[in-house]
Amino acid sequence: MGALRAQKLSGIQKQVLSLYRGFLRAARSKTPENRVHIESLVSAEFRKNSQSIDRKNFLHIEYLLRRGKRQLDQLKTVDSVRLSSSNLELSDTKTQ
Repeated sequence: MGALRAQKLSGIQKQVLSLYRGFLRAARSKTPENRVHIESLVSAEFRKNSQSIDRKNFLHIEYLLRRGKRQLDQLKTVDSVRLSSSNLELSDTKTQ
């Protein structure tokens, strides 16, 4: 059974997965339309970065983690309608 065991993740890989899960959790608190939009944006961005960034480029990965954490903090605010550092607008369905 030892040969079937998955390879252990590095610290930075754990941080990336934690950030991804955080975005998915934050999306749950939004309207259904926004949730689907957020989930697709996050998935596409993580997939794009996983394919285009060298796994050994720790400086760039750490930069993206910091940027992602700021975006996640903004997304967690109740009235957020867009992700920071991106030009991707989320629709706001609340009437004021």
